[in-house]
Amino acid sequence: MRRVRVLINPNSGRSHALEDVVRAVNRHWDRPDCEVTFQFSNDVEDGHRKVRRMVEEGVDTVLVMGGDGIINTAGSELIGTSVALGVIPTGSGNGFARHFGIPLNVDAAAEALAEAEVCPIDVGLANGRPFFVTCSMAADASLVRTFEAFPFRGIIPYVFAAAYELFDYQPQRFEVELDGRESMSFQSPLVFTVANLTQFGGGARIAPKAEHNDGFLELVVMEKQEAARALANVGRLFDGTIDMLPGIVTRRFQRLVVRREKAAVIQVDGELQESGADVDVTVRQNGLKVLVPRKAAAVGV
Repeated sequence: MRRVRVLINPNSGRSHALEDVVRAVNRHWDRPDCEVTFQFSNDVEDGHRKVRRMVEEGVDTVLVMGGDGIINTAGSELIGTSVALGVIPTGSGNGFARHFGIPLNVDAAAEALAEAEVCPIDVGLANGRPFFVTCSMAADASLVRTFEAFPFRGIIPYVFAAAYELFDYQPQRFEVELDGRESMSFQSPLVFTVANLTQFGGGARIAPKAEHNDGFLELVVMEKQEAARALANVGRLFDGTIDMLPGIVTRRFQRLVVRREKAAVIQVDGELQESGADVDVTVRQNGLKVLVPRKAAAVGV
């Protein structure tokens, strides 16, 4: 008997999604070999507690309804376990779902996940805090939040968000060490993102070549002096060629040590958190099991 628990973020995304998700899960998962139950995540800590209890109770599949935030909450508790994580996307950016080709329609998502394959993916750790999509440390930390506050997606809101952060952000110097072999200095980076998956969310692909199970993370950096050129070419975020722009620095790594001049917030899967000046980023290969629709798995998404 497959034991499936659905964890719902009632504050995520579209207001009608709750009843749609319950209906969709019942339609596609209510079958003789499945025991399906539903729970609400009232806040982040409540979500962590409930997912830990799910593991203790022997649940083998956790479906989350929400965006990248609740994915981080649930996924953090499932690292290193045999429990598979499935995502019914109802968030604003849905970077995780977009990377894996999970439909953004809740009924189609529930149907695709019911027949999905279980695939292991890598996990990023920023000062020990897990992330599955991206971690950002400069203006891009705030930019993601500004972008996702827009009620619609595409190039226009991203341009507005980038312009706002370009005007408001005060850059600082970064000293970087990659895998103990390469040292780099960035005088005034505006974009400093570590990506496990390709997406920021909303279709914006910050790391088009990122792979979820190769044992590496992707670093993407843009200095302030390149900002005007990059802003004029912001459409490249959506056609998968942002890393081809002159002035964009990219590196693959397994461990990244960042030393900033002063403490500043970082963005972890769409959530801002306080951080000291130094940030140590590592990768745990194949740390989490996720449900990937068979069509996406077949093409190696």
